[in-house]
Amino acid sequence: MERGSQFRPKILGFLCNWCAYGGADLCGVSRYQYPPYLRVVRVMCSGRVDMGFVLRAFQNGMDGVFVGGCWPGECHYITEGNYDALAMMHLTKKLLREIGINPERMRLAWVSASEGVRFAEIMNEFSAKVRELGPLGKGEGLDPQTLAVRLEAAAKLVPYIRLVERERLRPPVRTEEAYNEFFTGEEADRIFKELVVSRLVENEVMLLLRKGPRSAGDICGALGLTISEALGYVNPLVRDGLVRYDVEHNRFALA
Repeated sequence: MERGSQFRPKILGFLCNWCAYGGADLCGVSRYQYPPYLRVVRVMCSGRVDMGFVLRAFQNGMDGVFVGGCWPGECHYITEGNYDALAMMHLTKKLLREIGINPERMRLAWVSASEGVRFAEIMNEFSAKVRELGPLGKGEGLDPQTLAVRLEAAAKLVPYIRLVERERLRPPVRTEEAYNEFFTGEEADRIFKELVVSRLVENEVMLLLRKGPRSAGDICGALGLTISEALGYVNPLVRDGLVRYDVEHNRFALA
């Protein structure tokens, strides 16, 4: 596996037009040094960055994703999109953890247009962390096929997660402290596991079976589940008529 100085990570950065992009521009004009691994996408607001963008970046081979926005309270829009970015970051990290990807491969930071030095420092820190983690998938011990299935299953769940966030995962007040406390708390974890994780595993099962029939053991090996856990997810799919069980070959297949 490529590690340390031999590994040149691919990092995609989504930068707010009004602040973080200005900070990056000042960083370049001032000749502050940071590793040349970052590829930049300029967005009008960090709140425009969707969870699906992050997952698509990983699906396309990025080793890390950075989101830069205005400091809380300094957003150029009435809707204060940087709080939406903060919520997205917390939920995306929870989702990455569930599919076996190190959540430290994603970072959100606030950078104003006058903070060129801060931008360079953040990118040096983040690049070093991604180099330490190694290539996406290999660093987590995931083979390419398993990684692809898990990322696709997660991507298919994004619209549903948006709905869950809107209905059940809204912090009581809009402050950075309140958002961090809410999304790292037990209640948010409980809601996420109860409403999201089971659907995620069901998506992974369906994607596996789309490639061909699988035994319960095959499903366990691919998804890292015990037999009882695998059957707990597959049996409801059988009852709903989405999956059928082939008794003769002892395998599950799409109905």
